[in-house]
Formats: sequence, C-alpha cells, structure tokens
Amino acid sequence: MYEHKSHPLAPLNVYYRRVFKNLTLAISIILICLIIGILGYHYTAKIGWLDSLHNSSMILSGMGPVATVETVGGKWFSSFYALFSGVVFITNIGVIIAPIAHRFFHKFHLEEK
Repeated sequence: MYEHKSHPLAPLNVYYRRVFKNLTLAISIILICLIIGILGYHYTAKIGWLDSLHNSSMILSGMGPVATVETVGGKWFSSFYALFSGVVFITNIGVIIAPIAHRFFHKFHLEEK
C-alpha cells in the first residue's frame, strides 16, 4: 500500500513508479477483458474475428454494441459481457486514479501540519 499520512511525501520516482504500475495493471485488465469479449462474441454469436474485436472494444469502452447478435447464446453472452464491462470500466478508473488521488490528499494533509 502507500505511505501513511504521518509519513513524508514519497519521492517523485516512487510516485511515477506507482502510476506506471497502476497503468500497467489497468491496461492488463482491459486486454484480458477484451480477449474474453472477442472469444465470447466469436464463439457464441458466430461473429467474425474483426467484428468481435470491434464489438468488444465498443462495449468495453461504454460506447455500446455495433454488430447485431442473432444467436441465443450470443445474446446471453452479450448481456453478461455488457454488465461485466461496466464494472471493469469503473474499476479501471479507480485503479488509474488511485496513486494520483493518494498523492494529492497526502500533500494536502502535509500542509495542514
């Protein structure tokens, strides 16, 4: 975890390392979820690879579906993937913002003393 509010502010190199680590984690989560979406759309909705990538990317980013899903399995997958993607999107924002918000509030509390 990060330093306690009673500890001094972390040096910039530590802060940059934290930001990089969290960005790497967020990108990894997005890639894994994108692969799940691509495979799910391809195998359950019988959509081609490129269209599966396009549809997964659009749903994962919150833009909405592009390709029409005709199969029952594809519709089930699409429903759950959309809910899953919403949670992943919100979680990733938290992962990315965490070190920035921590440093901001830590600095704010240091000035209070």
